[in-house]
Amino acid sequence: MSDLKIEFYWRPGCGFCSALRRPLMASGLPVQEINIWEDPNAAARVREIADGNETVPTVVVGDWSGVNPSFAEIEAAVRKQAPELLES
Repeated sequence: MSDLKIEFYWRPGCGFCSALRRPLMASGLPVQEINIWEDPNAAARVREIADGNETVPTVVVGDWSGVNPSFAEIEAAVRKQAPELLES
């Protein structure tokens, strides 16, 4: 079993975040939701990933990161980074 979690960076009022959150939560995958407005370190991490912008949703899976990714892109990253998370 992996300790890896999908890091889901979001902020309140973000429609794209809400749209991505639905399939993420329904997937049963381990997701850590991180509100960038409540965590300055998280906001800084998003800026590092998103070329200096606080663009959300930003998702990290192991060594992979995506800015406003589709659920299919996240699922592909899980298959590559932590396929054991898909085994249930």
